[in-house]
Amino acid sequence: MLNLNNVHLNGLRAVEVVARRGSLLKAAEELGVSPSAVSQQINRTEKQLGRTLFERTPTGLVPTEFGLAFTTRLSAGFRELAQAVSLADDRTPNTLIVSVAPAFASRWLVPRLSRFFVRYPEILVRIDASTRIVDLGRSDVDVAIRLGEGNWPGARAELLLPMEIFPVCSPHIAGKLKSIDDLARSWVITDENSMISWEDWFEAAGVAPVMPQQGVSYTDPILCLESVIAGHGIMLAWQFLAADALADGRLVAPFGISARTGFGHYLVTAEGQRSSRKVDCFRSWINEEVKTTVANMHAATPHAAPGDGVHPTR
Repeated sequence: MLNLNNVHLNGLRAVEVVARRGSLLKAAEELGVSPSAVSQQINRTEKQLGRTLFERTPTGLVPTEFGLAFTTRLSAGFRELAQAVSLADDRTPNTLIVSVAPAFASRWLVPRLSRFFVRYPEILVRIDASTRIVDLGRSDVDVAIRLGEGNWPGARAELLLPMEIFPVCSPHIAGKLKSIDDLARSWVITDENSMISWEDWFEAAGVAPVMPQQGVSYTDPILCLESVIAGHGIMLAWQFLAADALADGRLVAPFGISARTGFGHYLVTAEGQRSSRKVDCFRSWINEEVKTTVANMHAATPHAAPGDGVHPTR
């Protein structure tokens, strides 16, 4: 009979990561070792088990039927181990770890956190500002704020706000934009990594596309926004990125027209994760802040004319 003591934990860990990540290379990156070391761990574990876990194919390792069932149980077991270890950390009950993109953190979340601190002084907050998608079931992150369609595997997503896009510019430039046709004489500021497009906005506006002049481009939306605030041109923004600059008058949405993108900002937790007070408090607080932001933007931004078939910026 097979004894658990005869199967090395490091080997089981390598098997689980390869099955979850789908390749030796990605598994090696997560484990911090070489792909050959991961391969050796898998071979050793298969010998210890006396069963084949992966088929060796020209495109990589593919779990066998037994391997799929085996690694599914392993993943669940390692999640339980991670949660058990976290109980030894005295900071865990009162420390809320939030994973969020840098642009969202700096332009919307951080300026509002003082209100969270006042309301919940006993909860410590650590912001993990990164564009990488963390595996919530296998990390110390309690909650993430993600932009997408809301269908991430192994995650429970709660919509905070549908993402809408709209042009913004400085008040000085806005004074020169009497109609959408005037965009042809404007400089457009471009985020090279953006997944939104002017075509979507022109369609929502119900007009033929107008080609603005190409201005400076950046690889970061925060730099794009700063450039627009400085009066360098016009850009497509979205609610959380531009909310505060619109509210205090540094930016203007000159046409009062927005386009729905099909994406949204979501509050995301691990699927099956038991509710905790710190997450519940953060959920309640951030939903209140979102409602306030929407109301402030609605008050600061002129609306499109009724019946024109477009969506007012909100």
